[in-house]
Amino acid sequence: MQRNGAGAIAIDGPAAAGKTVVGTRLARKMGYRFLDTGMMYRAATVAALDAGADFDSTDELTRVAEAMDIEARAAADGTTQIVVDGIDITSRLRSHEVDSRVSIVSAIPRVREIMVAAQRKLASHGEIVMVGRDIGTVVLTDADPKIFLTATIETRAKRRYEEMKDRPGQPPLEEVLATMRRRDEIDSSREASPLRPASDAVIVETDEMTVEEVVCKLHDIARGNAS
Repeated sequence: MQRNGAGAIAIDGPAAAGKTVVGTRLARKMGYRFLDTGMMYRAATVAALDAGADFDSTDELTRVAEAMDIEARAAADGTTQIVVDGIDITSRLRSHEVDSRVSIVSAIPRVREIMVAAQRKLASHGEIVMVGRDIGTVVLTDADPKIFLTATIETRAKRRYEEMKDRPGQPPLEEVLATMRRRDEIDSSREASPLRPASDAVIVETDEMTVEEVVCKLHDIARGNAS
């Protein structure tokens, strides 16, 4: 297996564990670039929805991913913009419609091959914080440190609900929780790059921590100062 990730910080974990928020702040604190790789799989999901693809057809979903021109751009505020075929679709990536389908797309081995190649290319210049579900185990196997953020599913569902509750069409908390259970099951049981901590990852449980406390904890880990 190709080894990658020198000069990178890998952060993995399940949905709504806080990876994007703390990863963005950690990158800003350290002067690193940032990439949420989950946004790339969400972009492929948006592209599939726009194409009217059959989500029961691996071939159709794969063709959409192979045809799309995806680009990750650093915004002025340190966040990442995702551009597909020249159009910024970042604002569409967190919809419930995408939430409920993204694990189907991300479980397809060929789709993951396409995205992993793009992610390694982006990381090749070093000094990047990259978050996802298989960064430490597959994408950047030389990353140092590797961190696995997690929290109980109830905590994560509440976070996602609070994040989305003011958007039109947002489902009730019970539906968000059910969707997250399905996502966890798909992500952890898929054949291609299942969600799991790397053998040398530092596991950080975030249930009782504020965002700033998590950022400080991760900064200490990155600097080798964690207790």
